Amino acid sequence: MQLLRQDRAPGRHGGAAPGILRRMRLQPNPPRLITVALALVLGGVGLAYAWPIDSLVSVLTPLTDLLGQVGLTMDRELAYLCLFACPSLLVIGSLLPGI
Repeated sequence: MQLLRQDRAPGRHGGAAPGILRRMRLQPNPPRLITVALALVLGGVGLAYAWPIDSLVSVLTPLTDLLGQVGLTMDRELAYLCLFACPSLLVIGSLLPGI
């Protein structure tokens, strides 16, 4: 009895669909270490300020002073933005090469 090969999709050309769909494939790469470190720092800062953890807020006063020089205030809204940026940065780092 002959076994049928299932690796080719039936179609006009006997293979995968031609054109754009054949060339475009999502191939995630692991993000760089600096991207992971930056995401962890953003997550830690966001966590410390979103749910005020007094022991960490006092440690992060130099960061608050630095943001004050730029014109930003470290409040709950910016903390939630940092918490959102943490996984977003990891996803972007895995999908775009070199980040």
